[in-house]
Amino acid sequence: MSGHAPFGLRSSFVLCPGGLRSATLVIQEGRIRSVEDAPPRGLDVLDLGERWLVPGLVDSHVHINEPGRTDWEGYATATRAAAAGGVTTLVDMPLNCMPVTTTRDALATKLAAARGQLSVDCGFWGGVVPGNAAELPGMAEDGILGAKAFLCHSGIDDFPAARREDLLLAMPELRAAGLPLLVHAELDFSVNNPWDDASPRDYIRYLHSRPKVWEDAAIARVIDLVRVTGCRAHIVHLSSASALPMLRAARAEGLPISVETCPHYLCLSAEDIPSGETSYKCAPPIRGSDNQEALWEGLSDGTIDFVVTDHSPCLPSLKLPERGDFLEAWGGIASLQFGLAGVWAAASLRGIPAPRVLRWMSEAPASFLGLEGRKGTIVPGADADLVAWQPDPSWTIEPDSVLHRHPQSPWVGRSVRGRVERVWLRGEEVASGGEIVQDAPTGQAILGCHTGGCR
Repeated sequence: MSGHAPFGLRSSFVLCPGGLRSATLVIQEGRIRSVEDAPPRGLDVLDLGERWLVPGLVDSHVHINEPGRTDWEGYATATRAAAAGGVTTLVDMPLNCMPVTTTRDALATKLAAARGQLSVDCGFWGGVVPGNAAELPGMAEDGILGAKAFLCHSGIDDFPAARREDLLLAMPELRAAGLPLLVHAELDFSVNNPWDDASPRDYIRYLHSRPKVWEDAAIARVIDLVRVTGCRAHIVHLSSASALPMLRAARAEGLPISVETCPHYLCLSAEDIPSGETSYKCAPPIRGSDNQEALWEGLSDGTIDFVVTDHSPCLPSLKLPERGDFLEAWGGIASLQFGLAGVWAAASLRGIPAPRVLRWMSEAPASFLGLEGRKGTIVPGADADLVAWQPDPSWTIEPDSVLHRHPQSPWVGRSVRGRVERVWLRGEEVASGGEIVQDAPTGQAILGCHTGGCR
């Protein structure tokens, strides 16, 4: 069911902005033409019964690594995994690809690499590094949705940390372009680690090597810079719940700051990480269960805006599985395909309703990207990016179900909840039963949302 002729998708549980309702979506030329109580006469309709029909997820934090490190992950594998997991729109981070996306030429290289490989729609972040502020207007003109900076070492030398003076040059350029600054908020300074004598296989040693104070100090710096420059800022992958009070205060002051967190911080806890299991390593680190509950509270009260995966894969060998050394292993968690299943499993245990979880992972990130009304919602005029979803089944993630380039992930072997059964991108079915069913990739590049409308 696709093409120019209209067709319908019907369900007893359609997640519309006003809540769940029985409805038929009339779809034509890739968009939702109308939302009807009953199927219009003569319309070809696929009835999904009691399967929920929900908006496609939007994941604004994905490291695809192509070009240059396609053996870690690439557009073909990442976007196929996204589709299988119900993600119909994602945004690619400016590292760990080669070249990093910190110049206009590098952005052109990245766009060329993505062409013809996308199973879902894909936007692109630029990067802020020392000395590249003059590149930002050109990258904005070419369609980046914003730019990301690290306040600590990124893990690769060609994406160095941005100092305060670098951000004071970059943020006015981003503000003028209507783009946000995304910030990896950790400031690396000397701290006393009481676990320095522990084995590097012991997760607690790594955890205390990157304490909450690193995040808290960095977020305080960002708040100050927003106050000085007026540039909108976004804190990526919030791990430290102790930063929530200052973020609430900044919001109350009227400062334009938004915040995301990730499934691994909401679902995994430091107490449960086995010795040597370096697949759990990421930065900032997964913290304890008390911190985790405070993050859930931050989501529930609106201090944290949405949930995205920070899908950050690498070659399995870089996780040093034989040594199990948390200090030396590469940091990053592969989770793009399983974000909804993991978060819904944890949320349901806390009595959080599924529609709220779905909005945290679709409507809210779409709004952040400037895609409200087009992505992450079921309203007339929106792209027909849709997911048939069963909220009740619990299941275990097996390695052979993983469509990421490598199945290495702490999510493998975990019990999760909710099945993505079918996925449509602009009205064309792209995935069914965890498998890709489209004949050829039909995803599109999303460019220029903040500069006069996406294209």
